[in-house]
Amino acid sequence: MPISPNFTSVLSKDWEINFTQCTPTGFLKYTDLCNILQLTAAAHSEVGGISFFDMQEFHQAWVLSRMRVEVSALPKWQDIVTVKTWINSLENSRSVRALEMYVNGKKIVGCETYWAVFNTQSRRPEPLALPFEHFELFPDNRATSEGFSKININHDKEAVFEKTVYLSDLDIVNHVNNVKYLEWCLDHVDEKRILKQEVKSFEMNFMKELSLKDQVIIHESENDDHTTATFSITKEDKTCFALELHWK
Repeated sequence: MPISPNFTSVLSKDWEINFTQCTPTGFLKYTDLCNILQLTAAAHSEVGGISFFDMQEFHQAWVLSRMRVEVSALPKWQDIVTVKTWINSLENSRSVRALEMYVNGKKIVGCETYWAVFNTQSRRPEPLALPFEHFELFPDNRATSEGFSKININHDKEAVFEKTVYLSDLDIVNHVNNVKYLEWCLDHVDEKRILKQEVKSFEMNFMKELSLKDQVIIHESENDDHTTATFSITKEDKTCFALELHWK
């Protein structure tokens, strides 16, 4: 698609929270929060002429490499949320994108995402084949109070679950959708802490893609004061994903 006449380098988009996106308490699930953030990023790439369909002419797609989310509150059923997004950096095959979520003008979520251009045939990163100079970059306008950090995986971690990748786990790029990794891990968290909205922030690292019928193991470890929980997902003893949860 050509660049939209309505294109701007900062996009704001409204979303209504529906009941399928909520926990039994009526507040937005953390997984659906991530879905909304990524759908907003996709909407910005679409009006800017670098969407999935634009990139598929060159067998390319954006894939998420890292994601940090800081949460002060969650929206509830029927809330109208506004998500703003802009690009901090974009060079060759890499891009950092910022996102913020607001309710009634109050910021409740900040998110920093790190994307790579991925060739869907070779399954390797490569430079973006489309022009992107029309995007103004905002390197100093950060959406989170902290940047990306290295997730330290405890190799004495406990294996909590074994999982087979099913068709329902895959997305349009034909690999496990990034929100699925988060969903698998949160299913093994104390549900009371989730329902009480005790998550202060979480960070995800996506290292190796997973495909249909892959066999994986989910591991968990927690620090001594129970303020941080770390999850990792491995395939054949190689780490494919890491998640670090920080509790309030």
